Amino acid sequence: MSATQPTYHDAELILKLYELRREPVMREARDFVANFAPRSVDDLLAAANNAGKENAYIRQVYGYWEMAASFVAHGVLNALLAYDTLQEMYFAYAKIQPFLEEFRQRQGAPDFLANLQKVVEGSMEGRERVARLRKRQAEMGRRRAEAAKQGS
Repeated sequence: MSATQPTYHDAELILKLYELRREPVMREARDFVANFAPRSVDDLLAAANNAGKENAYIRQVYGYWEMAASFVAHGVLNALLAYDTLQEMYFAYAKIQPFLEEFRQRQGAPDFLANLQKVVEGSMEGRERVARLRKRQAEMGRRRAEAAKQGS
């Protein structure tokens, strides 16, 4: 990650990104992605190719994070500041990371989320964060499954 000092411009851009995340439809989309727990590339493909809200929510959230990551990848936004403040970007990426390559192949979209992958996996810290998040997400999935069993 870049060791350059963040600027006021970086801080303003982070605040603008935060503001955009508060938009009502974006909140709905973020809620969907937060609760989305694909277990296979087929689960991801089913949601992404759905004609309903699932498709729109996935495109909105992952398109948003791809845009934010492109700012980092092209030097518009300080990488360290992004790492410190855009944890949700890593959380969303961790959900689909295991399926990303096959998703790209099956969709014929080799560049899908290329900037997001470059930024998130471009440092040891980022890769470690994704590994921690994947472990946490798996545990959350186990808890949901147990709760569903007990509720039946």
